Amino acid sequence: MALRALKTALSLRSLYRLQKIQAHMVSSNAGAEVLLEKVGNAGVITLNKPKILNALTLTMIRQIYPQLKKWEKDSETDIVIIKGTGDKAFCAGGDIRSLSDAGKVGDPLTQDLFREEYTLNNAIGTFKKPYVALINGITMGAGFGLSVHGQFRVATEKTLFAMPETAIGLFPDVGGGYFLPRLQGKLGLFLALTGFRLRGRDVQRAGVATHFVESEKLGALEKNLVELKSPSVSDVAQVLNTYQGQSTLDAEKPFALQQHTEAIDRLFKASSVEEILENLQKDGSAFAQKQLETLAKMSPTSLKLTFRQMQMGASMNLQEVFVMEYRLSQACMRGSDFYEGVRAVIIDKDQNPKWKPSTLAEVTEQLVEESFRSLGDRDLRL
Repeated sequence: MALRALKTALSLRSLYRLQKIQAHMVSSNAGAEVLLEKVGNAGVITLNKPKILNALTLTMIRQIYPQLKKWEKDSETDIVIIKGTGDKAFCAGGDIRSLSDAGKVGDPLTQDLFREEYTLNNAIGTFKKPYVALINGITMGAGFGLSVHGQFRVATEKTLFAMPETAIGLFPDVGGGYFLPRLQGKLGLFLALTGFRLRGRDVQRAGVATHFVESEKLGALEKNLVELKSPSVSDVAQVLNTYQGQSTLDAEKPFALQQHTEAIDRLFKASSVEEILENLQKDGSAFAQKQLETLAKMSPTSLKLTFRQMQMGASMNLQEVFVMEYRLSQACMRGSDFYEGVRAVIIDKDQNPKWKPSTLAEVTEQLVEESFRSLGDRDLRL
């Protein structure tokens, strides 16, 4: 009887210890910046910083990259799904405040972050298995890099997409120089220069997302995806197509830029940023006037770098684009506009940056050329 009581006490103690361990694991996971889980035959990446809209940090990149490479080689992992915690954001961008702070004191974060982020973006672009990004909520900057280079990007009615870098003295990086010039007509250049925001179904209509699925169906969609056995790309596409077919929300609403597509192609067909501005001024329409007002707020240096980036990226492969963009990132870290942009938009929030140079005319061809120049031994190597 005493022996049985002792065994019962020991088993209860073991159960209590196991419960404590499980509770600790749950609380640890809840505090982790990124969750990397194996669910069935799927690898699932969850960006887990909802309070700051799942902004991507170097710590997160250093967790995601090696796991992605392991899953690529693992015969028991057939598909990778990436998503964000909460429904406000998939990933609203990178941790630019930390980047700005680091740049002011010469911290190597200004090199490490860009190098390792672009290496991760390239790993996604060359990933040999189906890769599905559920871009529910805000998807900007770094979130673009974590999604668009994979085969499948699923937008919802809550998706808000933009590349707003010219407003903070940067350029649309993370492979924007490859992806954006390949959108229809001059749409990519328009999005790159103006930071125009696309919402919901329009993210798919523009070609940024491959599918549109209502957010309430994402849980069921993910369950179906992880249950697939050794799926081919076409198997995954079939599941996504089925869910898209069941998602009728906003199907009747026209593309927000539909009535401006011809104007975008005509006005943004130019050999320089200055020529685009001339086209907009001559056109005189309300749409053209709005774009003039928008571009006037952007960093003149960023506009010229971005224009050249889009021109060159159109004929480069993905790896060449990342090498080019790394050179540009370091030029921006050496300059002053990025730090001023972060001050005006993120720190002081006065939305009144003082760009240097302050006009397009003052941004010399020499400055642009130097920004694209090889860094020698410090160039990005993929």
